[in-house]
Amino acid sequence: MKKKNKKTIGLYLFPGVIMVIVILYLPIFINLYESFFSWGSMSTKHEFVGLSNYIKMFQDEVFYVALKNNLIFTVMSVVFQIGVSLVIASVLEAKFMRKAQNFFRTVYFIPSLLMVTVVGITFKMIASPSIGVINPLLEMIGMNTSKIDLLGNAGSATYAIAAMSQWQYIGYTVILFIVAIQNISEDLYEAADIDGANAIKKFFYITIPEIKDTILINTIITVTGSIREYDEVFVTTNGGPGYATETLATYLYKVGFRNDQMGYASALAFFIFIVTFIIGLAQMKGYRLDDQQ
Repeated sequence: MKKKNKKTIGLYLFPGVIMVIVILYLPIFINLYESFFSWGSMSTKHEFVGLSNYIKMFQDEVFYVALKNNLIFTVMSVVFQIGVSLVIASVLEAKFMRKAQNFFRTVYFIPSLLMVTVVGITFKMIASPSIGVINPLLEMIGMNTSKIDLLGNAGSATYAIAAMSQWQYIGYTVILFIVAIQNISEDLYEAADIDGANAIKKFFYITIPEIKDTILINTIITVTGSIREYDEVFVTTNGGPGYATETLATYLYKVGFRNDQMGYASALAFFIFIVTFIIGLAQMKGYRLDDQQ
């Protein structure tokens, strides 16, 4: 490549690189720096405390509750938004579903267009033991609902919010998988039909290998989104009852903006960044290893 061309390429790349550094990387390093101090937005105190905020984080019971809840969101999201979505997309792309595909694609995708606030408030009303419709429906099939309060019981609240989240976002990944499946050559499926392969074998030996790029991207988006889970919890339970549904993001918000412990909140924020970075890196590394085999 000519030296002149390299300079031209560098000139075009320079503004983008500067924007990425200023908007993304600089705040990360500033946040890391601030996590070594004890400070608050409403206080002039800015005292260096070293690793105290990180030690406090790993000794905080609420932190482990939030971490467990994020893990629940992550597992459920991968199962439904990747596993179930992929199955639904494969079924919708089957020949016998072609005529009704547009209708079902619309049905699945519409929930992802709704605002989280609207979905959260509606779900709170549906799940309410006094005015909701879930408990009356359970009573109709003979269940005792006197102790059932999906969002009010610590044992069920996190799973209920996670289920609501899957309902809202599963259609988005379904559409992405459908687009990927449509790009697979029909010749592969026709050859499999000649060899006598059934639908399940075609799914595992043709569909999944051919769209693994899309599966990887969707998995990274889903996992990182689950670790940063905030909106659904804030709208429905705000971390309650008690701290039962707290996630890392909601706890970070409360520590920083309610308790005014910005140094501790910075430590929590950097922990979230490190976890999402490592998971994304591990997934991409695993993908490259599969490619080399």
